Amino acid sequence: MSLEKAEKYLEKKGFLDHVIELEASTATVTEAAEALHVEPGMIAKTMSFLQNDKAVLILTEGTARVDNRKYKDTFHIKAKMIPFDEVENIIGHAPGGVCPFGINEGIEVYLDESLKQFTTVYPAAGNDHSAVKLTIPELEQVAEANGWVDVCKETEN
Repeated sequence: MSLEKAEKYLEKKGFLDHVIELEASTATVTEAAEALHVEPGMIAKTMSFLQNDKAVLILTEGTARVDNRKYKDTFHIKAKMIPFDEVENIIGHAPGGVCPFGINEGIEVYLDESLKQFTTVYPAAGNDHSAVKLTIPELEQVAEANGWVDVCKETEN
């Protein structure tokens, strides 16, 4: 059902042809990167947070980790992930397929600066066997994000 919701949303936006359905699992960044033959950072990982009674999605590059200090400085609240077993009910997609496409009403979406190092990224498309190939400008357009944030730790090279 989640894949269909995401595809319906993407079709309305003119991006249905960007959806990639795979035999292999894309549930984790590592699995998605292997299935798509891209580096893990190019997987646009969608993380789900609760801010009081409001749900927030933040898309980051695949290997990024949230910096609690930066998150609190940005949102003025402590970072609190949505519990695994509540994600599907709150967001509209189950873990492994969470994406900003076809989500429940009232969820704010943000893009993390960590994504900008890539030209093309691959967020999920609603389930754990899908992805959407998007350039950064396309992602900005189709995700209807509230804006860019910088809430990830600096990656160590």
